[in-house]
Amino acid sequence: MRAADAAENLGGPVLAADGTPLKKSLARALRMQKLRALALIAPLLIFVLVTFIAPIADMLFRSVENQIVSETLPRTVAALEDWDAESGELPGDAVFEAAYTDIFIAAENKRHTRLGTRLNYELTGVSSLFRKSGRGLDDIGEVYLDQFEDLDENWDEALPWAELMGTEASVAAFREWEAAEDAAREAGRDFDEPIPSFELRADISETLPRTAEMYQRFATFMEVEEEDSAFEEEPWSIVYTRLYEDLRDGDMSSYDGPRAEMLQAADALVDNPDFETVTLQDGFEEIDEDWLDPEVWRTIQTYSPNYTSGYFLNAVDMQKTPDGPALRDEDERIYGLLFKRTMFMSLMITFSCILLAYPVAYLLSNLPMRSANLLMILVLLPFWTSLLVRTSAWKVMLQQQGVINDVLVWLGLVGDAERLVMINNQFGTIVAMTHILLPFMILPMYSVMSTIPPYYVRAAKSLGATNWTAFWRVYFPQSVPGIGAGSILVFILAIGYYITPEIVGGTTGTFISNRIAYHISSSLNWGLAAALGTILLAVVLILYWAYDRIVGIDNVKLGG
Repeated sequence: MRAADAAENLGGPVLAADGTPLKKSLARALRMQKLRALALIAPLLIFVLVTFIAPIADMLFRSVENQIVSETLPRTVAALEDWDAESGELPGDAVFEAAYTDIFIAAENKRHTRLGTRLNYELTGVSSLFRKSGRGLDDIGEVYLDQFEDLDENWDEALPWAELMGTEASVAAFREWEAAEDAAREAGRDFDEPIPSFELRADISETLPRTAEMYQRFATFMEVEEEDSAFEEEPWSIVYTRLYEDLRDGDMSSYDGPRAEMLQAADALVDNPDFETVTLQDGFEEIDEDWLDPEVWRTIQTYSPNYTSGYFLNAVDMQKTPDGPALRDEDERIYGLLFKRTMFMSLMITFSCILLAYPVAYLLSNLPMRSANLLMILVLLPFWTSLLVRTSAWKVMLQQQGVINDVLVWLGLVGDAERLVMINNQFGTIVAMTHILLPFMILPMYSVMSTIPPYYVRAAKSLGATNWTAFWRVYFPQSVPGIGAGSILVFILAIGYYITPEIVGGTTGTFISNRIAYHISSSLNWGLAAALGTILLAVVLILYWAYDRIVGIDNVKLGG
C-alpha cells in the first residue's frame, strides 16, 4: 500500500492486471482477509458474548434495577410523592385509595407476593403483609356487594352488569352467541365459537367514571388472562366499591340508559343514612394493623424509583433513609466482615499453596522425565475425584472424632478430652481449599521451572556460589513468573469458592460467595446477590490492576 501511494504521487495511479487501481485492489483484498478472519473467530466471539459478557451485564443491571415497585404500585407511588415521610403521620386518604386499587389489581394478577418479597428485603414483615392484603381486600368491596345484592339480586349476576356497562351491539352479539350455543346443545352438536368481546359504552364513563374504569380492567383481565368473559363472570369486589363511590358523589335520577331502575334504586340506597360504609384506612387496619405504621409507607416511598442504590448500600452494610445513606446497626453489619474474611482467607490459601507447591514443582522439574511423569499423575489425581467427595473427606478427617484427632490422641500429643477443633472454622476451610487448589499452583510453577536451563545453577556454583546463593540469586528469580501465574489463578478461584466453605467452614469459615449463593437460591434476593457479585468483581479487578502495577502482568508466564 505504501509503494502504491508513492508511485501514485510520482506518476499517476498504478494499475492491476484487470485495470483496477492497485491501491483500490489491495484495499479490497485486505478487507476480504479481515472479513474471513472475523468469520473464523465469530463463533468464539458469540460464545464469549452469550456465556460471559451477557451474564455480567445482566448482573450489573439487576444490582440497580427496581422497577417492580413502580410497576406494581403506580398510583401509590404517585400519591406518595407529596407525603412527608419525616412527619411521623400516616399518608392521606388518597394514598390508601391508590394502594387499594394497586394491591387489588396486583393480587388478581398474582404479583403482590413478588412485590412483598422485594420490600421484605428492606423491612421485615412486609411480605406477609402483602400476602394477607391480597386475600383481605375483598372484604372491603363485599361490604357494598352484600347491601346491593340484598336490594336486587341482579347486582351479583354477570349479565346485568354487562348490560349496564356494555354497548348494545356487544350485548346483542352475546345474546346471539348464547342462543346459538343453546341450539347446538339441544341438537347434540359441538359448539366452539368464541364468546364475543365486551365493549364498554362511552357514555357510561361519564355517568359512572370510577366504576367504568375498574369494570373495563376486569373485563379485559377476564378475556386476556382468564380466557373468559365479563358476560359470564360477576365483577371483582372492588367494582362494587367504585360503584358506591360514584353513586355517593353523583345523581342518577336523570339516567335513562340500560338497567336504569336498578341503578337508580342503588343510588337511593346509598343516600340512605343506614347504608353501611367503611373507610379505606379502616379497611386496611382490619386486614393488618401494620398498615398504620408509617415505616411501611416510608419503605414503599424510598424504594419507588425504577433504579436504586439500595442493593449496593446493603452490600456494604448501609441502608437508604429519608436523610440519605446511613450505616446499619452494628449487629446487622455482616457483609463487610465477610469481604474481609474472604480476602484474608484467600490470601492465606494462596500463600499456603505457594509454600507447598514450590518444592513439589522444583522436584518435578529436576527429576528424570520418567519419574517426573509418574509423580505428575499423582498431582493430577485429585482432578479425577469429585470436588464434593474430596471436601467431604476432609470433613471426616478434621472432625473431633476424625482420623487426625484419633492419631494425635494415639501418639499422646493431645488428650482425649482436649481434641482439636479443626472443622467448621477458618482453619478447616484453609486446609481443605489448599488441598483442592494446590494442583492449580503446581502446574504453572512446573511449566515455568521446566524451561529454566539447569546449567545456569551449575555455572553459578562453578563461580563460587553456595547452593543457597545459586538458588536464591539465579534459579528463584526465573521461577517468579510461575509463582505469579499460579498465585493469580489460585487467588481468583479461592475468592469465588463456595462449595468447600459451605461444607467445612461453619459460621466463621464461610466466604462472601456463600452469601451470594444463598441470596440466589434461597432468599431469592437477586438484586443483593448481583450487587455483592459486582463488588467482588470490582475487588478482583482492582487487585489485578495493583498486581500489574507492582509486579507487571507481562512477567507472568505459564511456561515457554
